[in-house]
Amino acid sequence: MPVTVLLVDDEPLVRAGLRAVLEAQPDIEVVGEAADGAAVIPLVRQLRPDVVAMDVRMPLLDGIEATRAVLRTVEEPPKILVVTTFENDEYVYEALRAGADGFLLKRARPAEIVHAVRLVAEGESLLFPASVRQLAAQYGEEGGNRAARAAMERAQLTEREAEVLRLMARGLSNAEIAARLIVGTETVKSHVSAVLAKLGARDRTQAVIAAYESGFVAPG
Repeated sequence: MPVTVLLVDDEPLVRAGLRAVLEAQPDIEVVGEAADGAAVIPLVRQLRPDVVAMDVRMPLLDGIEATRAVLRTVEEPPKILVVTTFENDEYVYEALRAGADGFLLKRARPAEIVHAVRLVAEGESLLFPASVRQLAAQYGEEGGNRAARAAMERAQLTEREAEVLRLMARGLSNAEIAARLIVGTETVKSHVSAVLAKLGARDRTQAVIAAYESGFVAPG
């Protein structure tokens, strides 16, 4: 089955460019478009896309609030890939904190766009981990914030789960973590699932953000 994508951007040329790049791939299908975040929820419910490629800044409802709305109101929500002009934008970090699964630069090359959509859809690796670290260092609270630290303490991760979370934060995929720890991939998947459950995170991106926010992993 192809990865289905909903494009959300107030610039028609951006939507047209993304559609052309993605639909050139046999395993990706663009199922719809929207010009503002306010139109996202009904389209997500109607089209059930795997991934929403969402602009950060839009006139009526921006990508941050649209992300929050989708995750709050849609059962089994899609992956959300924030599309932005600047990678070091505070809006991008706020979108990740709100629940977005990754971000994509509008100036990205076609191969990078395709890779980002596939990676976010698979959910087994962190997209642009170095940039996420940079954002956390720039916009996160030094040493983590109190609520995030308390949540991390309540999670009571085992030593192996903590090790897996640190490797996730470095951007390693499940297969790479398995090779590093000399265990099977299924074992790593079990550890990742346990980490997500204990942190109340819907995916590895949110778990990594929680790790940075709590100071469990230093962003530098």
